[in-house]
Amino acid sequence: MEGQGEVTRIRENFEPNGLRRSREEEHESRSGSDNMDGGSGDDQDAADNNPPRKKKYHRHTPQQIQELEAVFKECPHPDEKQRSELSRRLNLENRQVKFWFQNRRTQMKTQLERHENSMLRQENDKLRVENMAIREAMRNPICTNCGGPAITGDISIEEQHMRIENARLKDELDRVSALASKFLGRPISSFSAFSGSMGQPIPSSSLELGVGGNSGFSSLSSVATTLPLGPDFGGGLPGSLGVLSPTKSATNVTGIERSMERSVLELALAAMDELIKLAQTDDPLWLRPIEGGRKILNQDEYMRSFSSSIGLRPSGYVTEASRETSLVIINSLALVETLMDPNRWAEIFPCMIARTTTTDVISGGMGGTRNGALQLMNAELQVLSPLVPVRVVNFLRFCKQHAEGVWAVVDVSIDYLRGTSDTPYVNCRRLPSGCVVQDMPNGYSKVTWVEHAAYDESSIHQLYRPLIGAGMGFGAQRWVATLQRQCECLAILMSSAINSRDHTAMTAGGRRSMLKLAQRMTDNFCAGVCASTVHKWNKLNMGSNVDEDIRVMTRKSVDDPGEPSGIVLSAATSVWLPVSPQGLFDFLRDERMRSEWDILSNGGPMQEMAHIAKGQDQGNCVSLLRASAMNANQSSMLILQETCTDVSGSLVVYAPVDIPAMHVVMNGGDSAYVALLPSGFAIVPDGPSPRGGSTDGPQRSAGSLLTVAFQILVNTLPNAKLTVESVETVNNLISCTVQKIKAALRCES
Repeated sequence: MEGQGEVTRIRENFEPNGLRRSREEEHESRSGSDNMDGGSGDDQDAADNNPPRKKKYHRHTPQQIQELEAVFKECPHPDEKQRSELSRRLNLENRQVKFWFQNRRTQMKTQLERHENSMLRQENDKLRVENMAIREAMRNPICTNCGGPAITGDISIEEQHMRIENARLKDELDRVSALASKFLGRPISSFSAFSGSMGQPIPSSSLELGVGGNSGFSSLSSVATTLPLGPDFGGGLPGSLGVLSPTKSATNVTGIERSMERSVLELALAAMDELIKLAQTDDPLWLRPIEGGRKILNQDEYMRSFSSSIGLRPSGYVTEASRETSLVIINSLALVETLMDPNRWAEIFPCMIARTTTTDVISGGMGGTRNGALQLMNAELQVLSPLVPVRVVNFLRFCKQHAEGVWAVVDVSIDYLRGTSDTPYVNCRRLPSGCVVQDMPNGYSKVTWVEHAAYDESSIHQLYRPLIGAGMGFGAQRWVATLQRQCECLAILMSSAINSRDHTAMTAGGRRSMLKLAQRMTDNFCAGVCASTVHKWNKLNMGSNVDEDIRVMTRKSVDDPGEPSGIVLSAATSVWLPVSPQGLFDFLRDERMRSEWDILSNGGPMQEMAHIAKGQDQGNCVSLLRASAMNANQSSMLILQETCTDVSGSLVVYAPVDIPAMHVVMNGGDSAYVALLPSGFAIVPDGPSPRGGSTDGPQRSAGSLLTVAFQILVNTLPNAKLTVESVETVNNLISCTVQKIKAALRCES
């Protein structure tokens, strides 16, 4: 009966005054039924003797419909004052607005009744099937004790109930024994489980991290205890705290065969032990270079301390290893839930994870917690550059609680378990990697992150090999820095204090809508730079028409309300500049310097119309910029821009937006229908600092690796053919932008 309860709750939202209100709405709906989609306000009071005339129909504009829908979501029954204000704002008659709301309520009521009938039919069918099953069971009763035909006349009702309860307890015992067998690594019989084996504590990995004086979660701050488990900009926190069911992958990844479960469990436990030792041990496992900088993994000591958990390293592969420890404003339970749920994991690391799915859940945990959870996952990891291929990894993720407030989550690749000769090529293998999380006072957690991988270096461009080899592209520093920035953003957005730079009087609903739009813009930008499977890209080979360092791809945009329909062309390139990453980021995000490189600025300065801070650093924010018209032939336009920065790199993403649509968004309207195509820049250091040790490549002064990417609609017909002129236009645009940036920074050579 859950469907009926859902319908009842929906009805209560639209019928708060009971039956009397419903009858009034019925009368209003009938009175406005003659007006199509809100009516045109024809003269209803004409004399009866006038000859009938054809009714005039008025079609609302998309902006009017979007505004009316936004108001309807907040208040389905506007009063006279609200209707008058709405009609004045939308340039409609008062009765047009009144009839539109009457018809919309009638439509909603019809949909609710249709949904209620469907739910009742499903419930009826379910009851019919259960009734037939019960009748069949009554005709042929089976003894639950011996499995033979039951003779109900010879036993009492109490004995029947005892047999049923006995069978239930036996099934429960078998389930617990199977679960214990997984973690003990050896089979346990059902009858000996509680008599001997289960009386001993289950062996666990040694973790000597003290929890200190943190007793549970009583000392967590109000901000931290209410933090959502992912970037949720909706109203409140429903949905962000529930445990989502695993989603099946759309790729060729399959689940774990039952015959492999023993090997899988042994691999997970060995990987957990290795992660804990890598997180705890310093010398001689982790050594600090003579030149200074971050500690590096001693490969000789590593080979002596650990056996290979994922088989032999393929020929030509190299390894990268890194470790980072920092305080993060999130508690351990919230972080564990985020890591174990693929959707939240992708949301908290949007620029690092292109796509991820859970393909098989081997164990969901014990006692209603994530302790002991083990699942098979698939992920596409990315560095924002066309010169670095996406890393597609299939791995186990194992979560374990080691003490009160201390958790560990470990990943390890599983490709080698699937076979030998028919194993598909993978450009990366994830050695035991993950994080150890320890609760600290005031709502913070101490996070120790370890990243260890073997990858095919030949597929990476020479420009990025020092960065990737030093663990700065996919390494622990980037994971921790992104986690810190995202958690700080969530804490600030959920606090009641408004940043001093947020000079616009924007409502809370407008802030949420604008942040959602900016998040979608950044996600689409990242998907276009790295050619992940989020969109179906077709790579072009245009020969001499395109510079060799520029990658051009196309895709079709159809039936996506958040994008213009047609053929989308994406062009991206990466260059090295002898400028510090911070200096380059400050230049590109400054609206006063935008005319130096952006053709959309009309050659003049830009003005910041709205500003939403997303962190303590002024570079982490969402802005709305306006380009002033320099002459009568030009029109003013708005540009939505999001910038973010941390120690691992920076990002500047922007897109031109429609002025009426942004007014709706800033008033709290739905941002899903705002069409945009993003462009922008990704900035990372060109490698480890001089104190961090030498690199394999040629020595050069400290600089930045800049990725420039554009997405442009070249044809409004999805089935149209791409022309050479369109490709050359995009190629010239990206080349001209790079040259303008070099000229402005005085580094043309």
